[in-house]
Amino acid sequence: MNLRHLIKTYQWNFLLMLLLVLVDAGLLVLFPLFIGYAIDDVLVNEYQGSFLLGALGMLTLIIGAGRRFYDSRFYARIYQQLGVEVASRLKESTSTKSAHLGFLGEVVEFFENSAPEIINNTIALIGTLAIIATMDLRIFFGCLIILLLVMLVYGFSEKRTVRYNASYNSELENQVTVLSENNPIQLRWHLRKLMKWNVKLSDLETVNFSIVWLFMMAFLVASIIISVGNGMISYGSIFALVLYLFQFIENITIMPLYYQQWLRLKEIVDRLRSV
Repeated sequence: MNLRHLIKTYQWNFLLMLLLVLVDAGLLVLFPLFIGYAIDDVLVNEYQGSFLLGALGMLTLIIGAGRRFYDSRFYARIYQQLGVEVASRLKESTSTKSAHLGFLGEVVEFFENSAPEIINNTIALIGTLAIIATMDLRIFFGCLIILLLVMLVYGFSEKRTVRYNASYNSELENQVTVLSENNPIQLRWHLRKLMKWNVKLSDLETVNFSIVWLFMMAFLVASIIISVGNGMISYGSIFALVLYLFQFIENITIMPLYYQQWLRLKEIVDRLRSV
């Protein structure tokens, strides 16, 4: 299976979905800012900011729901087409065919659910950093330092993540064969091997996340102290900044998970490409 060929074949469908994802992501970035406007307006008995916030919410709902209705139908068609293609070309055992169809499902699921979220989070991260820069440059540079630290933490564990995923997938290819032999001892060893690699992946993610989370919490507390000490007195502005900091932390926390999914996807695509 060739991802480049797949994207080229359905390029207009992918472009339409990319456009909808970009619009959806851009609208989501504006929420903390509009919430700040609404708070400041309500404090002086004005409601224009609240109406704008409501309109933003409705527009986001329409764009997001429309994209998801279209996505589910489009990717279902891709899975059916590629599933027949992969199964017909594969000359190996039924167990391997079953595993590869499962791998193909992961690829399609990645494009349907994870890829839009990756784009969404990337746009949100860039937009959040741009708005934070207009509020406080010191906090903005702190965000960049945190971003660099997170990249280093997960970059150091890249090879180990790929190796664990490869071992897990290799064992998974034998699952149907093991089940068909109806041997409890062999099945127990098979499941034990699967769970061994699954636990290793989980432990690695837990360690990485814990390190990143300590960085995040220290940065959040310092940022709030800096913003108040810098003379930011508007309640709406302070609230908006805190929301953007939370959004930054959320984006930074989620992006490595998608990065790990991409590493797994790359290993799976290499297996399917060999077909």
